[in-house]
Amino acid sequence: MLNSYQEFVTAELTGLYSSAVLQEMNHILRLYDIYEGRENFIDKTEEKDYTQTEKRTNIIKKLIKEESRFLFGKTPELYIQPKNDTEVDKDKAEEINLYLGKILKDNLFSEKLVKGARDCFIGKRTAIKLYANQDTKEIRIMFLPSLEFIYESDEENPNELKKIIFFYQTNKEVEKDKQRIWKQKYEMIDGRCILNEGIYNGNGVLIEPINVDVDLQLSGIPCYVIINDGLSGDPFGESDVKELLDNQIQYNRLSSEDVDTLRKGMDRIIYGVDIDPEASENFKLKPGAYWDVPTDPTAEGKQATLGTIPTDFGYGDKIENSLKRIKSDMYEMLNIPMLSNDELKGMMTSGKTMKALYWQLITRCEEKMMAWRPALEWLIRAILEITEVYQIEKLPQLDYTVTVENNYPLQEDEDEEKTLDLQQVNAQAMSRKTFIKKWQGVTDDVADAEIKQIALEREMLEESYVSGMSDPVE
Repeated sequence: MLNSYQEFVTAELTGLYSSAVLQEMNHILRLYDIYEGRENFIDKTEEKDYTQTEKRTNIIKKLIKEESRFLFGKTPELYIQPKNDTEVDKDKAEEINLYLGKILKDNLFSEKLVKGARDCFIGKRTAIKLYANQDTKEIRIMFLPSLEFIYESDEENPNELKKIIFFYQTNKEVEKDKQRIWKQKYEMIDGRCILNEGIYNGNGVLIEPINVDVDLQLSGIPCYVIINDGLSGDPFGESDVKELLDNQIQYNRLSSEDVDTLRKGMDRIIYGVDIDPEASENFKLKPGAYWDVPTDPTAEGKQATLGTIPTDFGYGDKIENSLKRIKSDMYEMLNIPMLSNDELKGMMTSGKTMKALYWQLITRCEEKMMAWRPALEWLIRAILEITEVYQIEKLPQLDYTVTVENNYPLQEDEDEEKTLDLQQVNAQAMSRKTFIKKWQGVTDDVADAEIKQIALEREMLEESYVSGMSDPVE
């Protein structure tokens, strides 16, 4: 597949960086094969007198999924806040936040975010792309894996994209002339964002133009590349799969050898002495089998005998400890606590204990949020810019800041936070309206109506109490 894209990469990226990108893409293909369990880790260089078992236990996939679920399983809160603390600006911010919430919901943002994070952990990086359909007045949010784009950053500002190209093959032809590849390029030229899009063959020749030198009238490219870990100035990032690979290989090899050892131990070696050779050919190895064992006619004065050679495979504890140690090592590499249901008994009622157990994973996710938080802040600002430029929705003008609050799926933390907020309400350090909006996720109007209803019910209860006290006793 990568041979089909070689022309695009070499045409768009120059020098050593171009060849490095091609090598990187081949490496990422293997990382996805490992993640999906398609890689064979069994060492067949040593000849053996039996067919080796190939047991594949995919711990890597389980850990990557668990990591992405913990990071974004509970969707972060994305919203804007007005710079001026006036009622008018608060109302404007609420209107804009309702619009943003609808855009995110319509795009199934929560699901895409988790899957985008998973692609980033596997393939070292992922791209967020925004697309506006001016006819239907829709804004689409897409997360693209690293195998579907190449990019260049601005030399003076590495956080700004200078160029990004998306592509994929639309058919399965082998000959380059018959191949059809969709290619979409965003590029900043003289401060303008220019879009070119078309269908090409495998030689990079344009077959069918779709968009040619379209000025998108945006302040920047409507895409953002998120790099997973890595060092300063690293355009590629690091894969969590690679970090786990060596242990996964050893785990699968040891598990397979364990099965073979057990199987060979159960299939004991059977030997016979002075048995008629023709009779032994009919012996069947199955439960409840009956063997009529005649003596070899040539063995005069002897009696046929059968027996088995016992094997000693009392290694169970050692291999169990080795497998557990390897698995524990993989969990520790991603700072994921290795907990069983039995170990969690007695801890579920303690929020502080659960937070302590997941503390290293929380700090790991906070480190990853250093790359994801700016990307999500950019996403909100870009949605609002596209909305204004393409007149998708008439929104009020407002000076604002973008806030991204990440939430981790630890129920105890939420309960403790809610209890603390209630204490602040009782101490008059937080308004009832703020509490209702935060924990019920409602608008100002709904919160005001709820407060009025609470006040009305309290007034009715007080009147009922006073009326009961004033009734004469008969």
